[in-house]
This record gives sequence, structure tokens and C-alpha cells, in this order.
Amino acid sequence: MKQRLLVAATAAAALLSSAAHAQRMTVTVTNPLDAARPAETITVPWSDVNRVLPGALLQKITVRDAAGNALPYQVTNVAPEAKDPKNEGIAYGELIFQHDFKAGEKSATFTVEKTDTVTPPFPSKVFARYVPERLDDFAWENDKVAHRTYGPALAAPAPAGSGKEVLVTSGLDIWFKRVPYPVIDRWYNKGHDHYHHDEGEGMDMYNVGRSLGAGGTGIWEGGKLYTGRNYASWKVLANGPVRAIFELRYDAWEAGGKQVAEVKRFTVDAGTWFDRIDSTFTITGASAGAPGVTAVVGLNKTPADKGQDAAVATDFVRKDGALRQWVTQKSNDAFGTAVILPGATGQGADTASDFVTASIASGKPLTYYVGGAWSRAGEIRSKQDWERAVALEAARRAAPVKVSVAAAK
Repeated sequence: MKQRLLVAATAAAALLSSAAHAQRMTVTVTNPLDAARPAETITVPWSDVNRVLPGALLQKITVRDAAGNALPYQVTNVAPEAKDPKNEGIAYGELIFQHDFKAGEKSATFTVEKTDTVTPPFPSKVFARYVPERLDDFAWENDKVAHRTYGPALAAPAPAGSGKEVLVTSGLDIWFKRVPYPVIDRWYNKGHDHYHHDEGEGMDMYNVGRSLGAGGTGIWEGGKLYTGRNYASWKVLANGPVRAIFELRYDAWEAGGKQVAEVKRFTVDAGTWFDRIDSTFTITGASAGAPGVTAVVGLNKTPADKGQDAAVATDFVRKDGALRQWVTQKSNDAFGTAVILPGATGQGADTASDFVTASIASGKPLTYYVGGAWSRAGEIRSKQDWERAVALEAARRAAPVKVSVAAAK
């Protein structure tokens, strides 16, 4: 009898311990940098959340900082084919939230709690969408800056007498913002002419043309740059409130005897000037498997609007893999652009674009970062400010935070 009572008591204690264990978890984030890291995005694999908090659901959790403040969060489902037949919360991708690390702050602790009540959605600081009403544009933004690129309708020939715009380019555009709220829908509703003028929220004043724009890619072969056409298809994988993820697919183009197709995956986080892009090239044809295929990531040499009499200062920081521009304009104030390509092997140029280079292999992603900022927005006011921002971004990417989880005590 005593033995049975002991076994029962032990089992009950284990159940109580398991129940307590399953209600709250601790997330510890360590920062290897001394510099401040504002709007640092913290990602926790949902498999870790599910392991510590079995049965947790994305709409029934709360994320708190060390002071007990509830934080905006997001749970992704980047693999939509994942299934959860028992409704146990096992098919999600990542739990995402942000923290502002102060200079010298080396560690931060958070808790994730299961709740009985539903947590409403948070206001989104990121946004991405296909824009069929403007010739298949695809546009995206966060609270700092917006971008767009161009689809097949813009590349299609114009019927006689239609006056349709035609532009064939895989370059990426920038829309400079002065406000933290989303502007994409509003600007497209304004009409094409309006968003080329600053009416208080910002403006489209970046020139792409047939260049790489701000962060376009290509293949450098035999001293010549080969680039793709407008994107062929799109897919949105996540859309806020903290992070947007989408993919653009480019049909194959000829590059010095090779056929090169590309898929770009964009990761757009709140609170930063820079987006992450993972470009995966599929290379076929003559010598497709040979080593030494060189990809480029670049910036337009003449990115300012017509009539701005712009002075463009461009430099390459090899240790950061960063190609930086500062563009001083006649009446639209100054702006900075940059691409950061970790492990860049060099730099180069053609008639339209400056670029950084890297060796690639078919089927393996090339990761780089693209950013821009406008002096009129008030945070980046000078070339020196932009240089510091680019250097900090490169340092953050080279020294990511480390995340660990445990059951809360």
C-alpha cells in the first residue's frame, strides 16, 4: 500500500511539475557587440517554444521583457505545407519580437507565457504586396523606408497609341519616407505623378532605369554584366507585424553561354534601414558547373531625379563588404544608399552601375543587405551619419545575437 501511495504521489508531483513547466518559458539573448542595437529582431524556432510550452498557440501567448512589459510579437508559418492535425501548435516557423539593446547591454531576458485569452494582432510596421493596379509592381516597406520593383506588365510592349510605360529591368527602387506609418497603399492611390513629389510623407525620387537600382543583381562574365528581366512571379510568406518575407522569381537569362535563373527571398524587419536578400541562382548551360561564376550586387551610378544636379560620392569598404553612396541633390536634399555583401571579393562597374562581387554556386543562396535613408526624414542627416549606420549594420550582421530558451523557474 505504501509503495502504491508513493508511486501515485510521485506521478502527481510529476504532473504538477509538468503543468507548471508548460506555462512559461525564459528567452535569454546575448549581444556580442558593445554598440547599441536598436530594433534587434529576435527569432526563436517554434520547435523550441513547443518543446518548453507544449500546445502553445500563436494567438494565446504573451511575450514580456524583463520589466514585465508586453511586447509585440509575430509567429511565422513560412512552410505552408506543414500540418498540425491535432491543433497542438507544432506547424509554426518562428516566434519573432524585438528589443532595443543599449550601448554596452550584453544580455536581455524575456518570458513567453501561455494565456487563456486571445492576444489581438499588433499594428504592423512592415508590409509587402503585389500591385496589379500599377503594371505588376511589387512594393514593400517598414517604418523607415519603402521599396518597389517591376513586374511583367511593365516590360510588355506598348500597344500602338496606348502611351503605356515600358521598362525592362530587374533593378530595385527606393521610396524615401518621412513618416513611420505605412504609405504604399496611400501613395498608389494618389496616382503616379503625386508620389514623385514630397507632400509631407516622402517621395519616389530614386532613378532605376536599366541599372541595378538599389541592390539589383547580375552575373559578371568576360568583362560584361548580364542581368535578368522584370520579375516573373511572386509569393508572400509572412506579412508583419514585425517581419515581412516574400520571394520574387526571375526567368532565366543568358549570361556568357550560361542560362541563369534566380529566386530572391526578401526579409524586411521593422526599425531598420536595411533589408536582407537571399538570392539563389540556378545555372545551366555551357560550363555551368565550373567554379568561378561571379555574381554582382550593385547601385545605380546616377540615382537622383532629373534636374537635381546631384553629386554622388561612392566608396567600397572591403572589410565590411559594403558599397556606400551619398547623393547630394539640388532641391530634394541628400540621401544615402548601400549594399552590404559579407565576404565580397571585390568591386567593379559598368556604364550604369557600381557593384560588389562574389563567387557563387548554383542552388546556394547569396546573402546580402540593401538599405537607404533620406536626410529629410531627420535621422540620417549627413554622409558621416550614413557611414556610421552602414558600419553598424555590417557589424550587427557579422556578430548576430545568440538566443537560448529554458523553462521559467
